[in-house]
Amino acid sequence: MTETPPANDRATDARVLVVDDEPDILSILVYQLSREGFRVSTAVNGQSAIATAVEERPDIVILDLMLPGIDGYEVLARLRQNEETASIPVILLSARREEEERIRGFELGADDYVTKPFSPRELIYRVKALLRRTHAAPVEQNRSLRLGPVELNRDAHRAFADGQEIDLTPLEYRLLEVFMERRGRVQTRRQLLQTAWQTNAQIETRTVDMHVARLRSKLGDAGEMLETVRGIGYRFHPPKE
Repeated sequence: MTETPPANDRATDARVLVVDDEPDILSILVYQLSREGFRVSTAVNGQSAIATAVEERPDIVILDLMLPGIDGYEVLARLRQNEETASIPVILLSARREEEERIRGFELGADDYVTKPFSPRELIYRVKALLRRTHAAPVEQNRSLRLGPVELNRDAHRAFADGQEIDLTPLEYRLLEVFMERRGRVQTRRQLLQTAWQTNAQIETRTVDMHVARLRSKLGDAGEMLETVRGIGYRFHPPKE
């Protein structure tokens, strides 16, 4: 594991963990991210990636799938299973372009997927966009969205159920936000892909189903408000009297 200090003129508190066993790619990403003011840590295998993520709690992880020993999929699964790292945004890198590979990544909880070769500038844009959604700066007056026991504080990017904060990934947060904004209206899986995932790609519907199931579980008793409409999609309805 190595760390590069941030550039003085563009310093930021955001820490990025880059996991890749290809020295050329690792060097390019460390250089480009450091120029943008990010604090960068690196790992070259799965075990080191997991240990570094648990120890440092980075703001975002850029994770290559083809790693020696434990591959990127297993690293992602373990990060999502660990309470300390479950909500860290993860961008997957892969030379594989097959749809099934993207689907598997999203099913395991990835927030974005970038195929190699890639533009470092585009990847950094994706990092910044994901961090903006995850760490929205608070303002003087909170914009809260509430439905029964579930509340979203959109300025602080925090979610609550029955007064207790819920630890959501960025994608789970966006999914809940879409449901609450469109409460009472049935949302098809394709609509959810377009709004929460912001993609028109032919991702299989089971990807949506797995994320909805995870969200429902994290909501606890309030998960009953997230209703399955058989053969169509889902609907978030007010709590039943």
